[in-house]
Amino acid sequence: MRRRRVHAAVLVGFAATAGVVLANGCAATNNKFTSSSSSTSGTGGTEAASSSGHGGAPVTSASGNTGVGGIVLGNPDAGDASDAVEEPIVNPCGTKCGPVELCDEAHLGLDDNCNGLVDEGCACQPGQGHSCFKGDPSYEHVPGCFDGTEICTEQGHWGDCVGGVHAFPPDACFLNDTTVCHAISAPPYADTHLKTGTGNFSANAVPGTESYTVQCPTGVSQCPMVTSPDDFKALQSGEYTITYTKKVQGDPNPKSCTFPLFVGAPGLRVELSWEHSLADNGVDLDLHMHQPLNTAPWGISPPVPQDCGWLNCRASNFQALEATAPKWFADPPAMPPMAVNWDNDTANPQNNTCYNDPKGGGAQWASFGQGCHNPRLDVDNITCDFSVTDPNDFSFCTPENINVDYPPVKQWLRVGVHYYNNHNQTYDVHPEIKIFCNGALSATLGRAGYYTPPADAGPDAGATPVTFEPADGASSGGNGNRYWIVADVAFTNDPCGKSLCTVKPIYSDPVQKTPFLTIDTAATSTFAPPYPPPPP
Repeated sequence: MRRRRVHAAVLVGFAATAGVVLANGCAATNNKFTSSSSSTSGTGGTEAASSSGHGGAPVTSASGNTGVGGIVLGNPDAGDASDAVEEPIVNPCGTKCGPVELCDEAHLGLDDNCNGLVDEGCACQPGQGHSCFKGDPSYEHVPGCFDGTEICTEQGHWGDCVGGVHAFPPDACFLNDTTVCHAISAPPYADTHLKTGTGNFSANAVPGTESYTVQCPTGVSQCPMVTSPDDFKALQSGEYTITYTKKVQGDPNPKSCTFPLFVGAPGLRVELSWEHSLADNGVDLDLHMHQPLNTAPWGISPPVPQDCGWLNCRASNFQALEATAPKWFADPPAMPPMAVNWDNDTANPQNNTCYNDPKGGGAQWASFGQGCHNPRLDVDNITCDFSVTDPNDFSFCTPENINVDYPPVKQWLRVGVHYYNNHNQTYDVHPEIKIFCNGALSATLGRAGYYTPPADAGPDAGATPVTFEPADGASSGGNGNRYWIVADVAFTNDPCGKSLCTVKPIYSDPVQKTPFLTIDTAATSTFAPPYPPPPP
């Protein structure tokens, strides 16, 4: 264009440690952990079934209880249901397996009746998403267990729980064994050593024969390469499938195992992506976030402090434009989890995740010596070259994103997208917003979530995406170009201290679910529509 600190325990669905006991040392279960010998390495993207499931006796849980949490187990010796006993749950604030699926906010995403399905029969709003966990909810977030993701369909019901490592068979995630191939997690932009996920499976590899294949999550347009020997920098949140391949002495056939890498950040992370041509210095969209409890208009150029955007929220411009930089929260000595302007983990600088920002941003944030700023724009993207696979290259295709590591509670933050300039390109673009709350996908908006289908529409109706035409970005510098007011996001805490996230898409017509499309000259003169009432 013209041109914190992270603690794994706060990530919903991204546990600090991961692993699972695999039958006979390796299992093939739900696309999670597979091990095989063949003449080809495979892609790591096919689903494999397991007839054996997970063996082994119940193990002691983190709380000292044994068994499988809240599941009712029969006495295997007596074979009589009258001897059934109820094991204590691992998490006192969790939900035991019960007779029905619950649809209140505190239980959404949980398999309350432990039938391997999540939120069946629960209504939702298209475009919404959240984490999901199959099996005994007591095991959610224990070491080895990872949430999946479910998305609301255009028909208003929750889709399948996809990905994750669950308590429901055959995963049995609470039977944790990191000595074999196992799930690992990392924040976005971290340089991750993929070999960590191989356990001792890689111990007998012949030097020079090891390789990794990465399958990126759906919607990632450009998958980063793995650099020598095993470094991988994921720029987008989600679940990645890693296939490790090796050769062993005396066997000409390669052997492989497959495991997931879960990538997620604490707090609020918003990612904006759109199409580019095969290679262009192209269409220029910009992500914006508006200050909570503030109804002053948005800003583009010149910037305004209530709007985090490309001109005042990037590391490269932050100090030069400090007068207009966002200062929405508390300054030191205030500390997280309070919402703070700067979060600096001086004892463990690696926890300042912005220091890993690609394209030079990380080094710039580190040079300030103040940690990570909230909010911040990690990446401002214009150029996209699909032949580039190095994520640190300025031409690598990556979404723009804005982060608030420790968002305030019960305050709306608003997301906007501006069509800055079409740069003489003549193709339509379809902006897509993904909103992640504590690592979990909480909404995907733009390609879904808008335009209510007619009553007689078929099962695939309603997928009309938000569309920016070339004329919407024709004005040089953004004078009269399209501005999309996307959604409001707020965090709350439930009685057990769990952080919840509410995403409210913004509509110009709530009945037809028409997106709120305006122009930048209007967005920079009047704040509209008003914020909703504070969440309860």
